[in-house]
Amino acid sequence: MKHGKKYAEVAKLVDRAKYYEADEAVALVKKTAVAKFDETVELHIRTGCDGRHAEQQIRGAVVLPNGTGKTVRVLVFAKGPKADEAQAAGADFVGAEELIPRIQNEGWLDFDVVVATPDMMGVVGRLGKVLGPKGLMPNPKAGTVTMDVTKAINDIKAGKIEYRLDKSNIIHVPVGKASFSEDQLSENFGAIMDAIVKAKPSALKGQYIKSLTMSTTMGPGIRMSVARY
Repeated sequence: MKHGKKYAEVAKLVDRAKYYEADEAVALVKKTAVAKFDETVELHIRTGCDGRHAEQQIRGAVVLPNGTGKTVRVLVFAKGPKADEAQAAGADFVGAEELIPRIQNEGWLDFDVVVATPDMMGVVGRLGKVLGPKGLMPNPKAGTVTMDVTKAINDIKAGKIEYRLDKSNIIHVPVGKASFSEDQLSENFGAIMDAIVKAKPSALKGQYIKSLTMSTTMGPGIRMSVARY
C-alpha cells in the first residue's frame, strides 16, 4: 500500500522498534493526525484468545468517560409504552414490524446502534442477515436487548461502545477524536483497557493481551507496551 507525503512525514515521528507507554502513545498519536478532518483515534488489541471456541469469545460494552466525539444515531425496536419511552429518551428512530421491509428491501441503514426490547427480538431476528454482518444486531451482553430502553439510549448517547473479537482474534475500538485533549484520550483508553482486562475468558491459557497498537484513521500504528496487562 502506497502512502502519501503527509503520512511519510508523520511516520518518521514513530520509533518502530519502541513500545510506548500509554501517555507517550497518546501524545504521539495526536501529532500524527494531519488529515483535513477530525480523525478517530483507534485502538487495536491483539489477544491470545481463539474465537472459534465459545468459551474464549469476548463481547461487551463500555461507556467512555469522555464520549466518542461522534453523534450516534439510535434505532429502537419497541411497541406501546416502551416505544413512547424510547422517543422521550431521545432515540432517533423508533418502530416495530413496519421497519423490516424498509431495512430489508430498501437498504435503509441510517443508524449506528440498534436497541430492542426482548419481546421484539423475534421481529429483529428476521433482519439477522442484514444487521449481523454490519455488527448492528442487538445483543444482551452489549446491553442493547433490554426493557430499560432509557438507560440503553442514555449510555449510547454518552459514548458507550461495543467491543468484540474479530475473525483474527483482534478487538478494534475507537478511543475518541484527534481533537480530544491528551487527558480525555488517556481516560478513555484506561476505561477500555479496564473493561477488556475484566472480560478475560477464564478458559484462556497463556498470554491474554499480545499486542496493543494505537493509530488515527489515516496515521501510522504506534505500538504500545503490554507489560502491565
